[in-house]
Amino acid sequence: MTCLLRYLAAVIGLLAISINPSPSFARGESPGNFDYYLLVLSWSPSYCATSSGRRDTAQCNGERPYAFIVHGLWPQYQKGWPDFCEPAERWVPDETIASMLDIMPSKRLIIHEWRRHGTCSNLEQDDYFALIRNLFGQLNIPEKYQAPSEDIITTPDQLRSDFVAANPGLDETMIGVYCGNRRNEARLSNIRLCYTPDGKPMSCQHDRRQCRAENLILPAVRSRTPQ
Repeated sequence: MTCLLRYLAAVIGLLAISINPSPSFARGESPGNFDYYLLVLSWSPSYCATSSGRRDTAQCNGERPYAFIVHGLWPQYQKGWPDFCEPAERWVPDETIASMLDIMPSKRLIIHEWRRHGTCSNLEQDDYFALIRNLFGQLNIPEKYQAPSEDIITTPDQLRSDFVAANPGLDETMIGVYCGNRRNEARLSNIRLCYTPDGKPMSCQHDRRQCRAENLILPAVRSRTPQ
């Protein structure tokens, strides 16, 4: 009988844990436990051509047309990534949001990137956003991609080469290019650059979803026509 009671107590204990998990079972990993960063730069005109982009009045209203913008800075493992790490401050102050809108032109994006990725960096919130600005500020965006008035047709390899030519500290192994699924031609979605946890460019293994299109399309940067 004693053994049976002990068995039932153990079962009840396991059920209690499964129903009311302790904080140690919360989603996310320990902050700072990652191998490298990805700095993700989105091609804004591609996003603004989507149904989501057309509803995004902050980024896509045409008052200030954007080309490459910062999508985020993502801590990564060699395989996979951490996200929504705990514990961390979830609130992003309005003044912090306002300070980033010139390179991350969406309040919702800024908040999401901090909560999902920034919390895993083991950086204070201000330091995380300062690192984003510093890394983006160190990049030289090739002139042809700064504000093209006509669509650019290129290739993934040429896009990498253009960035390497404009940034002597980079090489092709540090840059991933991502686009739609079409093999003939596809719009650029984003590029991803690899950095060490202390912010130095590094080579990394990009995943198999990299762009394989023969022709890579970068839609032109256009202002909204005044009514």
